[in-house]
Amino acid sequence: MTGPLLIEGYAALNDLPDQVGDRIRAGAFSRSLRGGGGGIPMLLQHKSGAIAGRWTRIVETGVGLMVRGLVEAPGALALINSGLDGLSIGFRPRLARPLVGGGRDLIDLDLVEISLVAHPMQPAARFKVPGLNRAAA
Repeated sequence: MTGPLLIEGYAALNDLPDQVGDRIRAGAFSRSLRGGGGGIPMLLQHKSGAIAGRWTRIVETGVGLMVRGLVEAPGALALINSGLDGLSIGFRPRLARPLVGGGRDLIDLDLVEISLVAHPMQPAARFKVPGLNRAAA
């Protein structure tokens, strides 16, 4: 595969606990997305300055934070060719409450970046390449 490569998936899922027990509530990103989500960088492995491409769409749905973007960096494309398919969000909590048993109820978040990662904190946060059958790739 060569770039740009279209990807899409969910970077966060509502009410599904991640590996530390955090749960993101529906609407948690509404403040960050008021301007359409423009300017949210697509990074590789949360590394500042490691731009993998650009997000063309970021929206909250009933499921979670749906993203679509174009991967353009050769290193990121090579990792996708090797099976990389995880998504992870970088955020600052504006409003969060501790949950009994651990983790946080994340109610209002400032979205800082969305990364392509090998091991997402939310195991179900994955992207796909529309039209690509990975088994045949």
